[in-house]
Amino acid sequence: MIPKSKSVVWFRRDLRAFDHAALHHALRDATQYGGSVVCVFVFDTGILEGLPRDERRVRFIHASLRELDAELRKLGGGLMVRHGAAVDEIPRLAAELDARSVYVNEDYEPDAIARDAAVAALLEAGGRSLLRFKDQVIFEKNEVLTLAGGIYGVFTPYKNAWLKRLAAQPEAAAPWMIEPHAGALAPVPEVALPRLAQLGFDDGPLPAPPGMAGASELFEHFLPRLADYGTARDFPALDATSRLSIHLRFGTTSVRHLVRTLRQMMANGAGGAGAPVWLSELIWREFYAMILFHHPHIAQQSFKPAFDAVAWEAGEPAQALFAAWCEGRTGYPLVDAAMVQLNTTGFMHNRLRMVTASFLVKDLGIDWRWGERYFARQLNDYDLASNVGGWQWAASTGCDAQPWFRIFNPVTQSQKFDRQGEFIKQYLPQLAKLEARDIHAPWLVPADELAACGIVLGRDYPEPIIDHAQARQRTLERFTVVKGG
Repeated sequence: MIPKSKSVVWFRRDLRAFDHAALHHALRDATQYGGSVVCVFVFDTGILEGLPRDERRVRFIHASLRELDAELRKLGGGLMVRHGAAVDEIPRLAAELDARSVYVNEDYEPDAIARDAAVAALLEAGGRSLLRFKDQVIFEKNEVLTLAGGIYGVFTPYKNAWLKRLAAQPEAAAPWMIEPHAGALAPVPEVALPRLAQLGFDDGPLPAPPGMAGASELFEHFLPRLADYGTARDFPALDATSRLSIHLRFGTTSVRHLVRTLRQMMANGAGGAGAPVWLSELIWREFYAMILFHHPHIAQQSFKPAFDAVAWEAGEPAQALFAAWCEGRTGYPLVDAAMVQLNTTGFMHNRLRMVTASFLVKDLGIDWRWGERYFARQLNDYDLASNVGGWQWAASTGCDAQPWFRIFNPVTQSQKFDRQGEFIKQYLPQLAKLEARDIHAPWLVPADELAACGIVLGRDYPEPIIDHAQARQRTLERFTVVKGG
């Protein structure tokens, strides 16, 4: 007979009380053996240290935890919240509760893997265990392999294999039920969630509707527009994307729920041409997570080692160009509007992520790692695997990347995807009086016409910091070190 015991579910990037693998398994095991389950979240100082006080993501997490605690209390439990180094707090809490096991959902980032290994070792030293479960992806690690048993390095065959596996194994997207076993949740005394100020952060506007309710609201808003997603998604002035990336990042929605909904719609002839395109985006997320897990060096180095030989711009001139890019002062309106959107909201449309990344790397000749780190600081939905994957795609240094000799023209991208300049005018109001034909390249507009719109280049809006045609030629020369590689 196994004695009654407590176990712990440690929430991290899975802030929801439904379709939650670790919570399901902990509750099921506790029901079977007569134990109880305590839920905990740690504001990990190892992650929070160094973040600015006005950190949008911490505000989002804080608001989401308030909802999570309320949902757990409806089920008979509640959420304990600790503030400290997770590697210390979790073993300490397990010892305080005399918990036999700590249940977590897998995290595939190198730092998270190292943290979990340290926690597992400390728990084991105390006669306890860390039990890990797949939750943030449909397929992980070695679950989607080539016919030869290798790791995919190209997306399309990976996607095809992913879809084939899901068709053969639909239970991979089945929900992990919570309610049938919720009676095993241990009641948690009402303890006020630490105020943001106590954690070292300022209060302020939220970057997105938080929590499970926020994710559900966004998904329901998106579904009627799903059919047009395949074409409309490239136009940043349109409300054509789901905005769910922040919720996937922090687990306030379940990827299984999203995939199940899509597959059901597609089976019923709903969702139009947009449904498989959006499903492909979810598969890209898993592709990049798999690549990072198997190739952790890509967080600092090129996926293709030969590309580490590329000589990037350096010194004060490069720093000045980088600062202009960060601050939206390049003189290329679509690039600048995108950077202003990022800096003021923490969000950037995916088409614009490609355009701004290409401009930094292939127009300014700046190392992709500089841009990746800047996006890491600014993006609400920052995810290491997707961010590194996207940057290396744009820089042509990654797996299945854009060929190095393909270089986005920032003006033609603007003309194609923001034809009327609606997005540019939203974030660069100083250009709002320009005609649509002129707003993409103001330096080509006669000075008197600019003046009639209240614009003097160099005063109201910068001159271009680089000539695209010349920059393109320098990029082609820069990448000759890997030509044919």
